[in-house]
Amino acid sequence: MVSSEGLCGSSPPAAAPMTQYGVTKPISMAGPTEADILRSRDLEKFLVEAGLYEINEESSSREEVLGRIQEIVTNWVKQLTHLRGYTDQMVEDANAVIFTFGSYRLGVHGPGSDIDTLCVGPSYVNREEDFFFVLHNILAEREEVTELQPVPDAHVPVMKFKFNGIPIDLLYASISHLVVPHDLDISDMSVLYNVDEPTVRSLNGCRVADQILKLVPNVEHFRTTLRCLKFWAKRRGVYSNVTGFLGGVNWALLVARICQLYPNAVPSMLVSRFFRVYTQWRWPNPVMLCAIEDGLGFSVWDPRKNHRDRTHHMPIITPSYPCMNSSYNVSTSTLRVMMEQFQYGNSICEKIELNRAKWSALFEPYLFFQSYTNYLQVDILAADADDLRSWKGWVESRLRQLTLLIERDTYGKLQCHPYPQEYVDASKPSAHCAFFMGLQRKQGEIIHEGHQFDIRGSVDEFRHSINMYMFWKPGMEIYVSHVRRKQLPAYVHPDDYKCSRNLRLTSHQQFYKLSRNNGVAYQTESAEKCLKRKKDLDGENSEQHRLVKQRSPDRDQSGSPEIISHKLSSNSTGCSTSGLDETNGFAGANASSNSSGISSCSHEDIGNESTAGSSEGSNGGYDNLLSSRSDSYDDLKSSVEDEHADKNRVLQDGLPKELRAKYGGWCCSKVHEWSCRCRVCEESLDKVEFGINGLT
Repeated sequence: MVSSEGLCGSSPPAAAPMTQYGVTKPISMAGPTEADILRSRDLEKFLVEAGLYEINEESSSREEVLGRIQEIVTNWVKQLTHLRGYTDQMVEDANAVIFTFGSYRLGVHGPGSDIDTLCVGPSYVNREEDFFFVLHNILAEREEVTELQPVPDAHVPVMKFKFNGIPIDLLYASISHLVVPHDLDISDMSVLYNVDEPTVRSLNGCRVADQILKLVPNVEHFRTTLRCLKFWAKRRGVYSNVTGFLGGVNWALLVARICQLYPNAVPSMLVSRFFRVYTQWRWPNPVMLCAIEDGLGFSVWDPRKNHRDRTHHMPIITPSYPCMNSSYNVSTSTLRVMMEQFQYGNSICEKIELNRAKWSALFEPYLFFQSYTNYLQVDILAADADDLRSWKGWVESRLRQLTLLIERDTYGKLQCHPYPQEYVDASKPSAHCAFFMGLQRKQGEIIHEGHQFDIRGSVDEFRHSINMYMFWKPGMEIYVSHVRRKQLPAYVHPDDYKCSRNLRLTSHQQFYKLSRNNGVAYQTESAEKCLKRKKDLDGENSEQHRLVKQRSPDRDQSGSPEIISHKLSSNSTGCSTSGLDETNGFAGANASSNSSGISSCSHEDIGNESTAGSSEGSNGGYDNLLSSRSDSYDDLKSSVEDEHADKNRVLQDGLPKELRAKYGGWCCSKVHEWSCRCRVCEESLDKVEFGINGLT
């Protein structure tokens, strides 16, 4: 919370230390004005009213839980010491120590937040068997422990659970001591002697948290500012390390650096300077709280020596040895999203400083589902809630790979915006959750007419990596599908949200039909031309003129023959557009954990999405033009009939009304190319046709 100290005058305190914090001199030593003091008090009041501070009873419960966990791990180590034949004196002295890190250690945790904990044990108690099996079984037998989920393959191996309803993330580090002292100084370099890389990463969380608190000029101001910006990041959808944004330690390091650059500033000033500085930061220049030191031979972040470090887009370096980049998950797409949000925050703070806005404006939620025209929907299903918890954790930890694969395969021209919030469809009979990604063409890219983004290979590679889950159980499935904004499922919107669910074909859509004889793709005329031709042929009553086939005149320009051939080899149905001057699109995908059926499509309006999620920098003029062109042909309907009726292969032009609003795509048909589970009826069928969500 904002301290009253340092808020009572317009000049820096007379006794302000002259110590330089950080690797450079401060930008400004100026203290707060009366207006800054008032804004800081208003900010503190807003944070309290937002419920970001927990009450004393909750704090006491957390301390009690930590004490119980300390008792459990101590008995666990004593039990293992006895089983391994050590002397009675060794069994009596055997010990493990619980440390905290993250938001709890930094003092910025709130109601319901988890406690990041580290168990430090002796050298003869290992992580692979003793921690993830023996201790896991001990915890599983306790009534207080629920939702127990081990994640041994994570970058930092962790065991997640709830103890008396309080979420706990428990790490383990085995140090080179036969007996762990009760007063172990985890900041001492000696704890890193003779340990492996996963242990170093586990120890680093506590070491970094302690170092951050030592490197900021005013801990209370740091805490208030960090609490504010973490809340802002969650509201704006950029708080999630696992999906490629920034997690708690990343935000703490960014805020700590601003505190170093403005050592006498109060929270309202620090929040404003945060956005001002980072909107102008020239990434990938690193953010560092102190100089990078070398020591025991562990690898430290150094792009001059390590080629991989040169690929980092937003390096935020930890202050304790070995110094690492804490934000290696950030991709070009997620960096773009965060920079847009920094610009948004900066513009709001400028208005607040001019008394043209209040703090509540800064925390307006990001309207993700009104910000893009095209989305990828990742559905995760399991037999029950326990299976879903572990299956979801595995899939979520690899969603970032899907973003990277799409960026790689489209050469950065198709940008992804993964949204960290999960959604649940309560109407499904099995346990379910879903994640979404916004898709848009890179702004400023010149796209040739008819150009397609083929992401089927990206989705298929992602699916194969998901299938490597060693704890897979029957019922664990994943589906990746493309949906348009109007086809988004109802459960992603608030209860009071109203939107028009028009799933009919627009003028931006036309279809490829596959010739079974020669494997050549033919393209129908654009929807606009089809509508005109239909009017011209109203009096002819000729069925053969309902759809006029022609070879695409831009086929050689829109993609190489090899790419087209690859698309056709999937035996999938696709769509393409050529109605406007600038066309682009992507190949959408449906994938299951067993097999995949993927269709390609091309949309002109991808990349020209509205920015309804942000009140700043709207590209509304061109967006409105595209929207008006699209809506002018909303009444157009089209259907595709396969040439081989004798095979009973029928692609339906939509779902029944009650299912169309729910799924918004192609329904089951009588013949299939892939053996998988039907997304509509949820039954495993022998003959299923999957088409891309978004064709209608």
